[in-house]
Amino acid sequence: MLSNDTKLIAVIGATGHQGGGVVRALQANGQFKVRALTRNPDQHRELAEEVVEADLGKPETLKAAFAGAHGVFLVTNFQEAGSNELKQATAAISAAQNAGVKHFVWSTLPDVEAISGGKFDVPHFTGKAKIDRIVKEAGFENYTFVIAPFYYQNLAGAIGPHKQADGSMGWALPLDPTLRVIHMGDINELGNIVAGAFAHPDEAGNGQYLPLVGDFMSFNEIVETLYRQGHNISYKQVPKESFAGLFPGATEIAEMFSYWQAHTYLGSDLTDQISLANKLAGREPTRFATWARENLPKQLNATDGA
Repeated sequence: MLSNDTKLIAVIGATGHQGGGVVRALQANGQFKVRALTRNPDQHRELAEEVVEADLGKPETLKAAFAGAHGVFLVTNFQEAGSNELKQATAAISAAQNAGVKHFVWSTLPDVEAISGGKFDVPHFTGKAKIDRIVKEAGFENYTFVIAPFYYQNLAGAIGPHKQADGSMGWALPLDPTLRVIHMGDINELGNIVAGAFAHPDEAGNGQYLPLVGDFMSFNEIVETLYRQGHNISYKQVPKESFAGLFPGATEIAEMFSYWQAHTYLGSDLTDQISLANKLAGREPTRFATWARENLPKQLNATDGA
């Protein structure tokens, strides 16, 4: 049983990939009380010991959400219609300061603008990175940055293979498949790093950057891994210009791939940071081949008439 003086961690976005993983990891860790924060607490009472309303678009909900919390985990969602990540994060940081939060963990991404000298414009990366400075200057006793990778889950969803003109399943993307540039991982495992950071503020709470990286691959290596598992999936590199107009948001995805080609996903060698993240997580993250074997459906092979 948790004692009355057990430290409380409030988790923003508790129903999402990242926040949900953090809630589960903290519960498994057993050192903390968990307060799951969601816009609709009545629909998610099963998430944690405490389930409380918090809406980043309604800063007035954050005072009660953070009250009495030792730590806060914050992630914002750039894909949410009408969301302003800078405004939302600033409101959350301010509310956490006012609540006396001691340890603040922010889920960020590489600063593409700084890394590329302004050559590439990837707002959903750079927008998060710009918030790092606000966290650093907020005066928290401890603060930590975690970096989400390219989700393995994207390969079965948002950037999954599609039916090609010849009826086969495959990818047609503006990314050189020979370049090993993709830092990847099972996003559900980010929570292990976050829980480790809260448990070890001496090692992780002084502004450390902790990336989740289960694998580092090229698209050819991804295709080869899937081929060995019985998936027959093609890859075709297409011009950036033709891809950019295919669907809303495609221009930014094409720009992101160009950034990866030039600098890799993380943008620099973070070997030491990855090692520390894995140490704090208490386990090595899942490799892509293992994840794919367990999670990618056989219908990826589907073709007309098959």
